[in-house]
Amino acid sequence: MRLIRGLTNLKMLSRREEDSPLANGCVATIGNFDGVHLGHKTIVDQVRSRARALGVPSVVMIFEPQPREFFQGAEAPPRLMGFRQKFEELLAEGVDIVLCLRFNQAFRSYSAMGFIEDVLIDGLAVRHLVVGDDFRFGCDRAGDFALLEKVGPVAGFTVENTRTVMVQGERVSSTRVRELLTVNGLEQAEALLGHPYRIRGRVVYGRQLGRQIGAPTANILLHRLPALRGVYVVAATLDDGSVYDGVANIGLRPTVDGRQPSLEVHLLDFAGTLYGQHLEVVFRHGLRDEEKFASVDELKEQIARDFEDARSWISANGSERNAH
Repeated sequence: MRLIRGLTNLKMLSRREEDSPLANGCVATIGNFDGVHLGHKTIVDQVRSRARALGVPSVVMIFEPQPREFFQGAEAPPRLMGFRQKFEELLAEGVDIVLCLRFNQAFRSYSAMGFIEDVLIDGLAVRHLVVGDDFRFGCDRAGDFALLEKVGPVAGFTVENTRTVMVQGERVSSTRVRELLTVNGLEQAEALLGHPYRIRGRVVYGRQLGRQIGAPTANILLHRLPALRGVYVVAATLDDGSVYDGVANIGLRPTVDGRQPSLEVHLLDFAGTLYGQHLEVVFRHGLRDEEKFASVDELKEQIARDFEDARSWISANGSERNAH
């Protein structure tokens, strides 16, 4: 699998005709793919199936920041996953190329025909495009599915509508997954994702307050507010593949500073350092909402209760631990 960042790199790659993976074109789809849920996986299957038939690579085009983040800033919906995790999930689904384009003012100003000509035709040499019939693109969202169908035969590509996936009578979407996570609907969200909700990220140095109060945590910075907020029983997988039960706080840490979104994970019965490792944190059960305490001592007492509640839940529902 290959990652192409930016339109400039795409155009440079497409000019090297002999060794370019896009020398014979591609089959592509476009979207945010936030969460890489069952609906996204069905789209990827469509793309890969047609790509195999044509003997060309499959391409997923995504954007950073996501368009709604560019237009709405802090008011944009919470993300289900960061860029690295999204790339890894698409890799696992067998996508050949991920094209990540910077969504900025210049890109936002592209006309619909400019996008088709510069990105789809000159950049990707697309032969088949899979997008929803409600897909809009270009300045002021002037481009749509009908325009693609009109231009495609002349430009040498075909267009196909994405398939809708329904679970329990409702359409699978990132919006629906976010709504479920916001109300702690972990089981329902799992049904739409195809797996338990999880966040992967690198452990960084924090303020080490947890260590000072006897509850050391692995800190994972989140660049945007998460859909989940509160304290959870989790299972965390380390770089070496070992899995530990744990307790995690995800949100804004209101007692500490209340500004930087973060995921703090305390691994039960673990001794060692985790700085620099990439953890995969699976959320198993919600314990309580995030709270602001009057003092660090009160926070310390509540954390002790959280650990006790977590151990009780794990005892009743099973441990995920398989440490080396």
